[in-house]
Amino acid sequence: MTLLQLKYIVKIVECGSMNEASHELYISQPALSSAVKELEKEMGIEIFTRSSQGIALTVDGAEFLTYARQVLDQTALLEERYKNAKPRKQLCQVSTQHYMFAVEAFVELINSIKSDEYEFTIRETRTKDIINQVANMQSEVGILYLSDFNKDVIGKLLREKHLEFHPIFRAGLHVFLSRSNPLASRKSLTMEDLKPYPWIQYEQGEEGSFYFAEEAVWPEYSPKQINVTDRATILNFIVGLNGYTVCSGIDNEDLNSEKIVTVPLESDEKMLVGWITNERTKLSQAAEIYLDKLKSVIANHGYTLID
Repeated sequence: MTLLQLKYIVKIVECGSMNEASHELYISQPALSSAVKELEKEMGIEIFTRSSQGIALTVDGAEFLTYARQVLDQTALLEERYKNAKPRKQLCQVSTQHYMFAVEAFVELINSIKSDEYEFTIRETRTKDIINQVANMQSEVGILYLSDFNKDVIGKLLREKHLEFHPIFRAGLHVFLSRSNPLASRKSLTMEDLKPYPWIQYEQGEEGSFYFAEEAVWPEYSPKQINVTDRATILNFIVGLNGYTVCSGIDNEDLNSEKIVTVPLESDEKMLVGWITNERTKLSQAAEIYLDKLKSVIANHGYTLID
């Protein structure tokens, strides 16, 4: 086993594919594949499963990855101490539902890093992709919510994939509206009030279901419905089409150009927002800092943190 082989494993997981990793490592894919197979043979385990859909970490592979990262981190510390080498590039990858507070915390993380080199990734993506990316260790942290409606289904999936849910805060539901919307000045709204306006929701893909929806409630029937995949589009449609969506209520005027308002929705449903991580991994220092920033941002928005 060599440090180079360990670096190969980490890079493959970060890239999500053997082909992309070979490009970033400047070696041929056959050579990379051969190095992985040699390591698997030496360790007596299968690190990756290979199929027509690509590669994925095995249970043994997930555990091996944790140790590989620890070895590489310790090696970097030794080189810094005795060889005056540059600090190892800071890495952090987060997958999240489409939350402004998650991005706000990511900005604060980057501003806090005292390093000449870093490589951070934040993926605003579908609920099931968040779960799979943390399970496959493409991301260290995933951010999503649980509700009375989805907690049994999501909780079962998390347990099957050896993921842990850590609650951060509980939020009542709010409607995101354009400031120019006639309902924007109301103290609260019902779903019936919103019926004349376009309902905008995040699309969850072919395997999507109500249990994976980012919206904790939805209209029984909406004559005007728009499905989107990214937050910028949903904000543009809220402003340009007088549409609406339902979320936690945490807004950031610096990120939405002060064109969006949030109004409480009359509903008994609550969102329990938290972060997920793979139970086989130890979080990097950058990931720990991100979670601290995330909690700080949420507290600054007036929400009570769950210990």
